[in-house]
Amino acid sequence: MSMSDSVVYLRCIKPTCGGTRSVTECEFTCPRCGDLLDVTYDWQRLPVPRSLRDLEANRHPSVGRWFQRGSRSSEASPLFRRSGVWRFWELLPVAPPEEVLTIGEGQTLLLRADRVGEYIGLRSGCLHLQYEGLNPSGSFKDNGMTAAFTHARMVGARRAACASTGNTSASLALYAAATGQMRAIIFIGSGKIAFGKLAQALDHGALTLQIHGDFDDALERVRQAAGRLSLYLVNSINPFRLEGQKTIMYRVLEGLEWRIPDWIVVPAGNLGNLSAFGKAFLELRELGLIERMPRLAAVNAAGADTLYRLWNDHQLRWHGGAWEKARAESYFHHLKETQRKASTIASAIEINRPVNLPKALRSLEVSDGIVCTVCDEEILEAKARIGAGGLGCEPASAASVAGARKLRHQGVIAADELVVCVLTGHPLKDPNVTVACHGTDEHLFQEVLGKRGFGRIASANPPVSVPNDLERIISVIEART
Repeated sequence: MSMSDSVVYLRCIKPTCGGTRSVTECEFTCPRCGDLLDVTYDWQRLPVPRSLRDLEANRHPSVGRWFQRGSRSSEASPLFRRSGVWRFWELLPVAPPEEVLTIGEGQTLLLRADRVGEYIGLRSGCLHLQYEGLNPSGSFKDNGMTAAFTHARMVGARRAACASTGNTSASLALYAAATGQMRAIIFIGSGKIAFGKLAQALDHGALTLQIHGDFDDALERVRQAAGRLSLYLVNSINPFRLEGQKTIMYRVLEGLEWRIPDWIVVPAGNLGNLSAFGKAFLELRELGLIERMPRLAAVNAAGADTLYRLWNDHQLRWHGGAWEKARAESYFHHLKETQRKASTIASAIEINRPVNLPKALRSLEVSDGIVCTVCDEEILEAKARIGAGGLGCEPASAASVAGARKLRHQGVIAADELVVCVLTGHPLKDPNVTVACHGTDEHLFQEVLGKRGFGRIASANPPVSVPNDLERIISVIEART
């Protein structure tokens, strides 16, 4: 199979449109109607697994190319087989195995989390956390970036660009540096990136442009610049990004011994994960590998609640592809006219105009999904509970647990249902928030949280000031443990 082979192509997400592009192109909108594109496969001509369990033993023996400059080994690479993305190659055959670019991403953890489940209101054994902070750059973005960079290399790209609230920029910069062949260009909004993420982009040598505006402004400008300068765009409008992100769900199923959960709960920002997860389950059902789909629950931060408003207040639906784009555009126009900017402590989902809206609507429709919102205080409390339960995460990740708790208390999720909450990023992505939540530094608290009107969270765990005296130290330890 080659990239030009028609077994893999790009197709408009609207079933009635029929617009297509070759995968040798790097235009990611439909040439007929301008809507988004899916990576599409002719499954009849591809080696499809007979069952999900076949994927356990079926590790493709072909080569995955190392990123290190000059390496073109023809020997079988353990990175390809160990990648939590490419070991599922049969379900995302976007390129021949020997052309795949990987740094071993996707070696992530599905953890049963009874302590956090109790906080949500679930029975023992019912909550699992899919922890994507173990990826090389510390977030789920690496799942998609390996697929995007595989495609970028195939089309001969030399400069890759993105707009970012932080995680995309860190992942892009890492992969560009690792290839030794591409330059990373990053657009960020004014003051809209956590230092833990910005540090990664700077350290990996990316050209970082700070735009006077928010993420939506930065995304508009990077798309314009990409068109003028032939930059390879890696934001989640890129359908290859979403192909890599599908594999998060394959690892969830694998971790559950191929049981289908009742719920997948995911933070909702630019809606790439929600879109990718829906596509993953749609394809598995199409291939006869699953009989039912889990329900998807998307969780907006209250200060960045576009999907929630459109889904619940404006009743915007996919309708089999006949979604009312004008209704969404009217809402976006209202946001612009009223100068309402997204604002949440969960910076990774601080987005007003999600680029993957139609794909997300499709995912919600086919999975009987729902959308809810949680306030920043609920996010921070959930974040502390997750940390106390054995896993840390950045604030946006905790929206999934906060959302699951709200849905459980509303009776939407039952106490005995099997629930998976996706934790999208590592806690050190945004350490200032964590220290401000728990610490005693009043200046930091006011700077990070106080100016937003927050009080101390119920689960705060501040350090204890104690004299340099052994007996006093021992007394504190005995009193508190």
